Amino acid sequence: MDHQHYKRKIYLEDKPRAEAREEILAASSLTPEKEDLAVAEALGRVTAEPIFARVSMPHYHASAMDGIAVVAERTYQAHEQNPLYLKIGAEFCFVDTGNAIPSPFNAVIMIEHVHVVDEETIEIIEPATPWQHIRPIGEDIVQEEMLFPQGHQLRPADLGVLLAAQQLVIPVVKKPVVAIIPTGNELVDADSELSSGKIIEFNGTVFSGFIKDWGGEPRLHSIVKDEPEKIKEVLLEAAETADVIVINAGSSAGRKDFTVHIIGELGEVYTHGVAARPGKPTVLGKINGKIVVGVPGYPVSAYLALEWFVQPLVCQYLSVPVPERQKVTVKLGRRIVSSMGAEDFVRMNIGYVDGQFVANPLTRAAGVTMSYVRADGLLIVPPNVIGYEQGELAEVELLRPLEEIKQAIVFSGSHDLTIDLLSSQLKRVRTDMKIVSSHVGSMAGIMAIRKGEAHVAGIHLLDPDTKQYNISYVRKILAGQDVVLYPFLKRKQGWILPKGNPLEISGVADLVRAGANFVNRQKGAGTRILFDLLLEEAGLDPEEITGYDREMFSHLAVAAEVNGDTCGAGLGIYPAAKAMGLDFIPVADEEYDLLMKRSFFESEHGRLLVEILQSAAFREQVEKIGGYEVVKNPVLKSLAEEVKS
Repeated sequence: MDHQHYKRKIYLEDKPRAEAREEILAASSLTPEKEDLAVAEALGRVTAEPIFARVSMPHYHASAMDGIAVVAERTYQAHEQNPLYLKIGAEFCFVDTGNAIPSPFNAVIMIEHVHVVDEETIEIIEPATPWQHIRPIGEDIVQEEMLFPQGHQLRPADLGVLLAAQQLVIPVVKKPVVAIIPTGNELVDADSELSSGKIIEFNGTVFSGFIKDWGGEPRLHSIVKDEPEKIKEVLLEAAETADVIVINAGSSAGRKDFTVHIIGELGEVYTHGVAARPGKPTVLGKINGKIVVGVPGYPVSAYLALEWFVQPLVCQYLSVPVPERQKVTVKLGRRIVSSMGAEDFVRMNIGYVDGQFVANPLTRAAGVTMSYVRADGLLIVPPNVIGYEQGELAEVELLRPLEEIKQAIVFSGSHDLTIDLLSSQLKRVRTDMKIVSSHVGSMAGIMAIRKGEAHVAGIHLLDPDTKQYNISYVRKILAGQDVVLYPFLKRKQGWILPKGNPLEISGVADLVRAGANFVNRQKGAGTRILFDLLLEEAGLDPEEITGYDREMFSHLAVAAEVNGDTCGAGLGIYPAAKAMGLDFIPVADEEYDLLMKRSFFESEHGRLLVEILQSAAFREQVEKIGGYEVVKNPVLKSLAEEVKS
């Protein structure tokens, strides 16, 4: 197969996203189809025509109370001083709520206001008014009344109204069929044996979920290899059977990115490249009357492109508005730099600390799926803005409910596996609460507490002079703030090494001797400070360590890097080495403390957190991992007096 033909027409533009969207919405010429559907199956569907009531509800005069039915005009003489006695049958009858009111009765007296004299006689001391406590015919629904207009999305209560009005089968808009075509020689199914260079195809399943959420019907095609003729064949087939086509990967301008050229050959290309990051290499076109959206292979880029262009097409077909997300103003915990000329979509973690929403950016790499999964919101930086300074206010679109964000405990600082266990235990005790973690290192954790951007920070900073953990750093950085240090864990730090320790590493000098590829932690991490101390004690310079500047943001990330390199080495905690099946040589027992403002520590959330930390169930769960000792009956290192002095 000669692919050279597709390499000569490489181009990418920077079309504004809104312009590109309006162009394809105008180009979409689909006429929505109708289908008849049983009401019981119609939840979430959109009415294709106005729906009218076939019967009234109630369709008879119905009692609204338990009591007796009477002729109101014959009760006017009833009074406390003049009790009225009525005989069953001719003068009254007993009725329950919902019963039909027989003729000639026209009022109901509540049973609580009736005195039963005997089986045939009752006594009343208050008159009734005509039609009191009677639901008239059509009080709720009148026959031939319009229940719902065309374009109404049916909710649970709506189904009840339809059935009550004897509408059993209704016309709804047929779900638009969206064909999803994953392409790439590197793609394999999730149950395949993985080898280097192979990637599990999961975007298609995610796309299908989005399409279902939006009201469409996804049809996921099997993986298509990077062969132009095969891609052509699948696209033409999809244009026959689907209303919208999504083709994943091949939309950029690389050696095997054929999508834009094939769409151009088979139909028309409207856009190749939108002014947005991530998601720039998106292709928008049309084949045989069907809109084709070519989305990038990187997951976050793909998800955003799908939302920008496919969701509006689905909503247009269904004649429903594109839903808007709730927005909230946040204080930015870190500086955010953007590129002029393009919208920037930044995934954010959001917390509610001291009455203020605080947001920090997650990784902006388009291939990091977890940045989307963990995000609480999206900060959209306009094309004419070059970014925001730390501490500025900005508006974000929420990806989670506001109340869920407000209930979260914001955790910052050093990464530890036990924080995930703590979050799980918290969720078990309080279903509306969770821990939102940001693994930024101990020093950044202290700064987050100082700036009011976190509730809790995990820290393990060794003072080279005093050989004490944490206290001197907190006293210096948080001078004047009323904080407490909660002694949480004693954990083992040591060398994380490939199985069998092939380079025979036993100390920091061996890293230089063996030419090991060291994996370091980021600046400000407690492990980094410990490593620098070890270098200093051994009389070594950082320049002598291969990989000193190679930084990871968690112990697990260090272990994962070592796991893939027989010459690798890292410094970290035992559970991370254990999780990856690596060797571990202990170097130091360290103190991992939790830093909190006293106001949070004494709050309802703070007390609940400490209660879980001290529980036998949590302690047992942590110590089962190995390499940890939970501090029992800890004495708080209250720093209020020392700091203030």
